[in-house]
Amino acid sequence: MDYTFSGPEKDGLYKAIFSRRDVRSHFTNKEIPDDALVRILNAAHHAPSVGFSQPWNFILIKDADTRRQVKESFLRERERSIKMLRGDERQEKYAGLKLEGIEESALNICVTYDPTRFGPFVLGRTSIEDTGVYSVCCAIQNLWLAARAEGVGVGWVSILSNEDVERILAIPSHVKPVGYLCLGYVHEFADKPDLERARWLPRMGLAQVVWYEKWGVHDSTEWAGLADSVNKAE
Repeated sequence: MDYTFSGPEKDGLYKAIFSRRDVRSHFTNKEIPDDALVRILNAAHHAPSVGFSQPWNFILIKDADTRRQVKESFLRERERSIKMLRGDERQEKYAGLKLEGIEESALNICVTYDPTRFGPFVLGRTSIEDTGVYSVCCAIQNLWLAARAEGVGVGWVSILSNEDVERILAIPSHVKPVGYLCLGYVHEFADKPDLERARWLPRMGLAQVVWYEKWGVHDSTEWAGLADSVNKAE
């Protein structure tokens, strides 16, 4: 197999990356075909994982009652978040944001982490325990990009109680939910992320997050050529 990328293939990859959105609205009632869903899930399953442990599971959810229970957890947690902003000028803006599509999307997927997969010893996880969760996050990113390539929107609902999710989905005690996702076709993919368009936070420039050799070093003679390009990146 030829593993090099042609120009159009590279363009497609970067298009998926830069046009990916955390979708909370604009869902249509179109169902996701099984073959497209299998491609999306298989892309997620081919993510890198620490020690090749593949510690993820994907719980597919369509049942209306299950989604209603998850939505109720969201509403409780959202109200708690709003109260945390009491006295903050952002409280009203936060309360007006659309932050989930649990019931409107075609289906939900809960992506979990099983630290016991293949036994207690996982190569590469002995020093940094969190690498197992990082692996699941890589699977979620693969899923997200594959979904974007298929024209399917994905929204990650983080304003949830994990305890509620574990109970509602009958998740074993040793397994932890990492991501609760809403998937569905959408009327449009916005030009910018919702929170950027709502001016919740600004987009940081690449130069603000790239340092050279050591923490906090923005200027480096050795890296001058790259730094100039980084400073010009949008």
